Parts: sequence; C-alpha cells; structure tokens
Amino acid sequence: MNQDTAGRPVEILLVEDNPGDVRLTQEALKEGKVRNHLSVAGDGVEAMAFLRREGSYATAPRPDIVLLDLNLPKKDGRQVLAEVKADPDLRRIPVVILTTSKAEEDILKTYDLHANCFITKPVEFEQFIKVVQSIEGFWLTIVQLPGTN
Repeated sequence: MNQDTAGRPVEILLVEDNPGDVRLTQEALKEGKVRNHLSVAGDGVEAMAFLRREGSYATAPRPDIVLLDLNLPKKDGRQVLAEVKADPDLRRIPVVILTTSKAEEDILKTYDLHANCFITKPVEFEQFIKVVQSIEGFWLTIVQLPGTN
C-alpha cells in the first residue's frame, strides 16, 4: 500500500483477548515502516460491535484489515469470521487469522469461512515480533487493500 496515495494511516482492528499479545503486536507495529492506527477488541462480541459501528463504536473507523484470534471469550473467532464474511458491508475486509492453534481442523475451517490467511503465533518474543512485521510487510505494503487506491 502506498502511504502517499492513501494520505492516512492504515486502520487495523486487532481482535485479541491476551493483553501480552496485544502489547507485542502494538510494539511490532510501532517499529514497522507503515503508518497505522491500531484498534483493539478483547472479545468477539466487541469486535462485531466495532465492525458494525454499534453503540459506543458508532464513530469507529472502518478497518482496512482485521487480525483475528480464534480463541476468544463471548464469541469465538470462527463465529466472528463467519459473520464478517457473510455481511456484504464487511466481507471485503481482509481477515488474517493470528492464533496459537496449529490444528488442521482450524486451518481448514477458517479457510472454508473465507479467511484471507492463517498464521500460528510463535511462542518466542522475537519470532512473534517478526511474524507481526511480516504481516505488516505483506498486507500493508505489498497488497492493495479495498478502498485504498
């Protein structure tokens, strides 16, 4: 994505209930090359309210990309993904699954639900930072996102 063309930071919605992973993602994106604005939803219900701009999220920015954990309270990531991809107003937003799961069943299910990619979170700090920065490098630098041309 060309920042000069867009003229605004890339809007990222991180759907993550682990405060440590939220902090690591924030740090990795801060060190990155792309200007971004990160919003965080701590569970699936909050994520859907944010995406649909309901209640206190009425003025929430529309994300250019969603980083979605699968194991969430209230509404899990699979349900969030299914709702996003079934909604004509949201389905074009790329959804990157970023989870601790390595289960083949989860990989197949999320791709069946039209996830844009599936990434297993590494346990080690340095590797986690590298993964988030590679997401940034690919999804926010190389890929042309909807509505950013």
